[in-house]
Amino acid sequence: MATEMGMENVKICQSCGMPMQEEEQFGTNADGTKNEKYCCYCFKDGNFVGNSTMEEMVKFCAKFEVEGGRAKTLEEAEKMLLEYFPTLERWKNSK
Repeated sequence: MATEMGMENVKICQSCGMPMQEEEQFGTNADGTKNEKYCCYCFKDGNFVGNSTMEEMVKFCAKFEVEGGRAKTLEEAEKMLLEYFPTLERWKNSK
């Protein structure tokens, strides 16, 4: 998570938690402008890419937590993300 990495001013995708530092990492709105809430992998042309549940997104993102060294196992990563994702805007009201 970005705040743990000392990147307090970096925008965080409110769907997958990815830090967005480069212009090309930001999603796009329907009018083609940059969307500052969601990354290019989660949000394109004003819509979410895929219609995944929070649990599906957790399973998808867990491998990146392991690869990045933030978790030792997929199970540990999934547990961590299941606690973190409900704090993100896209998942706040989902169960």
